[in-house]
Amino acid sequence: MSDLPVLTAEEQRVLGSLLEKEVTVPASYPMTVGAVRTACNQQSSREPVVEYDDELVHRTLRELKQRDLVAVTWDDRGRRTLKYLQRLAVLLDLAEDERALITVLLLRGPQPPGALRTRTERLHAFPDRDAVEACLQQLAARETPLVQALPRQPREQDARWIHLLGPADHPSGASGASGGSGPGGTAAAAVDRDAVLAGGAEARDAKVRAAYAAVATAYADALADELDALPFERWLLDRVAAHAGTDPVVEVGCGPGHVTAYLAEAGADATGLDLTPEMVTQARERYPDGVYDVGDLRTLMRPVNGSGWAAVLGWYSLIHLAASELPAALDALTRPLSPGGLLVLALHAGAEVRHHDTWFDQAVDLDVVLHEPADVVTLVEKAGLVGVEWYRRGPVLARGETTERLYVVARKPR
Repeated sequence: MSDLPVLTAEEQRVLGSLLEKEVTVPASYPMTVGAVRTACNQQSSREPVVEYDDELVHRTLRELKQRDLVAVTWDDRGRRTLKYLQRLAVLLDLAEDERALITVLLLRGPQPPGALRTRTERLHAFPDRDAVEACLQQLAARETPLVQALPRQPREQDARWIHLLGPADHPSGASGASGGSGPGGTAAAAVDRDAVLAGGAEARDAKVRAAYAAVATAYADALADELDALPFERWLLDRVAAHAGTDPVVEVGCGPGHVTAYLAEAGADATGLDLTPEMVTQARERYPDGVYDVGDLRTLMRPVNGSGWAAVLGWYSLIHLAASELPAALDALTRPLSPGGLLVLALHAGAEVRHHDTWFDQAVDLDVVLHEPADVVTLVEKAGLVGVEWYRRGPVLARGETTERLYVVARKPR
């Protein structure tokens, strides 16, 4: 079509929800007014969260129908029920990859390519960030452009993109937070968590190893007694030890070994693995009775003395991974768990990639990725784990902490 429809904020949310649900829950599509309202108001994958009522949604759907942007049909099963379906994808002649990007831009506002790749996963599987950028350029190069890149702002690692189907502002009726019932908290700003892979995964891994090798001794000295001041973390580790009993547990990314040593002292048959040999050396020297080896969490094997791990701890071991790497990493940590075994994660919570040039007075080139609790919890559930618990605590300022912390506990089904 030569002229783009100009959509209000409510129209953007309604059409975005219809576009999304047509792909993700086709059995429930076309959708009733109530179903559209629920989709608009859901607390995940929406920025910001809104509270539309049936009257607002119904009025918006009627206006969209008058503009031929939605159509209606009748469900004759049981009783005649009016249902709605979107026509935007047809009118704009959107291919599957283009449709996925427009859908997320309608639902979540301005986004950088890396975030778009992660957030379109259920709609279209882009192979990499370059494919997302190519599709965005294709949409921008149309005779009537559908998207455009915003100027990069200070501290942004990549330009954000917006759709051109109306003001890309927050919809009216938005609340400042997603409520207390889920792990979302305040709606997150767009952040490209895949930017850490700009030079490739191997180059990133080399930087991580080099940074931890450079600070190994100072890092081990600083963290040796950190659990003394962290009662919540001790409570969580005691739970893990009690759950495991005499069965083996493993901490991946164990660093200088103090968390693994705490588990062993609590009675667990604990093993520590770390990607950096210098960290493993520190652990062996400081805790000579423990078992510590060089290993990669992405290739975690079953224990030599059992058919599976009673617990796998990723204690701040995922903090250098891009968002697109988390699903495979969680699968790797889940696979060798025994039925009923626990996966325990500790991460920095937030919407940011922090770069460090110095660390413990050493020159480093290291990025730390902060992940949104809602995203992590969703990925844990998608990995097939059940009984998911999550805990979010503020920074302990007395220890110099500057980030909120996220802890997730989940169980492999028996």
